[in-house]
Amino acid sequence: MVKLVVGLGNPGARYAFTRHNVGFMVVDVLAQRWNVRISEGGCGSLFARIGDGVYLIKPQTYVNESGKAVVDWMSRGFSPQEMLVVHDDIDLPFGVVRVKHRGGTGGHRGLQSIIEEIGSEGFPRVRVGVGRPAGREHDHQAIVDFLLSPFGPEEEGALIDALRLAADAVEMVLRKGVNYAINLINRRNSVSGGGDSEGKLKEDEVDIVKNF
Repeated sequence: MVKLVVGLGNPGARYAFTRHNVGFMVVDVLAQRWNVRISEGGCGSLFARIGDGVYLIKPQTYVNESGKAVVDWMSRGFSPQEMLVVHDDIDLPFGVVRVKHRGGTGGHRGLQSIIEEIGSEGFPRVRVGVGRPAGREHDHQAIVDFLLSPFGPEEEGALIDALRLAADAVEMVLRKGVNYAINLINRRNSVSGGGDSEGKLKEDEVDIVKNF
C-alpha cells in the first residue's frame, strides 16, 4: 500500500512553472483537492500528512539529488513499495500520463538519484509526458534547457488536463492499487475524455498550478 507520494521538482520561484516541476504541480493539485497545506519540513522535504497516514512530499534537494530526501523517508521505516514517485518524462508526448510498477531511470536524473540512494528500482511511478524540444530531440543541452523552461501560454490547456489526469492516477493507486491505475490510465492515448477523470481542473485548481 502506498504511503508516500513524492513529486519531483526544483524548489524556488524560478522553477515553479517549468517542465521539470510537473511532479510538484501534481502534488500541489492533490493538496488542494484534499484541503491540506504542504508546509511542514523534515527529511529534506516539504510535506503534508493526510489523516489515513499518507504523506504528500516535495523534496527540496533539487531534482538531481532527490534521493537524498527519499532515503531519509526510508529511514523512518517506509519501504520502496510504499512510495509512489510522480515525475516528468521526456519520452512521453506532452500531456500523456502513464503509470508503471517499477523500472529503470529512463535517463531521469531524479529517478537515478533515488535508485542509487535507496538501492532499489522497486517503486511505482506516475509519468507525466513533457516531450522533447522540437528539432533537437537528442541534444543533451537543448533537453536540459527545455526541461528548465516554462510552459508557454499555448500549452496551458493541455497541461491542466494532464495534471488533473495525473492527480486522478495517484488517487486510483491509493484507493485501488497500481494495477487498477495502470489498466485505466495507460490505455489512453491522450488526456482527453474517458475513464474516471472529471474533465478540466476547476478554476481554483488552475490558480494552484499557476501560483504555487
